Amino acid sequence: MRQKLQRAIKPLFKSLLILSLVLTLALSHADGALAARSGGRIGGGSFRMPSSSSRTYAPNRGGGYYPAPYPGGGGFGFPFLIPFLGIGGGFGGLFSILIFIAIANFILQAFRRTTSGEVDAADISSNSPVSVTRLQVGMLASARTLQAELNHIAETADTNSPEGRAEILQEASLALLRHPEYWVYAGGGTHSSRLTSAEAEFNRLAIAERSKFTAETLSNVNNQLKAANPKDALPAGELDNPTRLITEGPGAYIIVTLVAATLGKFQTPTINNADDLRQALRQIGSIPSDKLLAIEVLWTPQAEGDTLTTDDLLAEYTDLKLV
Repeated sequence: MRQKLQRAIKPLFKSLLILSLVLTLALSHADGALAARSGGRIGGGSFRMPSSSSRTYAPNRGGGYYPAPYPGGGGFGFPFLIPFLGIGGGFGGLFSILIFIAIANFILQAFRRTTSGEVDAADISSNSPVSVTRLQVGMLASARTLQAELNHIAETADTNSPEGRAEILQEASLALLRHPEYWVYAGGGTHSSRLTSAEAEFNRLAIAERSKFTAETLSNVNNQLKAANPKDALPAGELDNPTRLITEGPGAYIIVTLVAATLGKFQTPTINNADDLRQALRQIGSIPSDKLLAIEVLWTPQAEGDTLTTDDLLAEYTDLKLV
């Protein structure tokens, strides 16, 4: 009886042992994958419309538009023309000339804005067209100087002003353009919508990329700089695993993502080769500050000693193409 019981338990014990080994290997692999998810982030901007109270008008009093009452004159209309033409005079005539110069200057500035394509804040409405562009570059991990450049941009950037955000996009694009020998993969595209729905599209793209990180180990968003303690950048015990320290070579990569929301129509070329990528980087890096609503610059890995493997890239960045 005892022998029969032992024979019955032995296969069960063997099955449990095999199952525990499989679970151990699976969990250890998952831990290794999670360790390769440190990320950096630089972002800022706003999709809020300017307040309509910024424009003020004087009431219409029947004789045309009156910017302000003044002594010796009757407003802007027929009484304005009389002193200007010499009928009348004194202080009213001088003030009429000043008003005429101010109106002429206003018309000239409006004409310049129209012909140059500049967009005044008061011209932005909920119906304004907005382009949301995502550009992604996969590079060999041997481009370690790129990570140092992105870290420096994050630590020194002004993410609270339009000019600062335009400079961030320019510097990040230049950093990528300086390392074409490391380009391997690229992808992206542009989505056009109205201002009311552009923010949702922008946030969707940014969150999709941020969700691929286990932790944002360095970030500067709206001038709030946050950095993880170096000893906390990787889970405990990973530094004792020599396979995790192989951070360079043909099977290790760096992924950099640029997301920009632009007022008006903006389009990058479809990326099929290195020339297309070069042109797209030049275009996104030259967006002027008065057209730039919001940006996100994201990269992984960020933590020193971390790596992104071929398996990680194929699993998380399925839309990238070889360039």
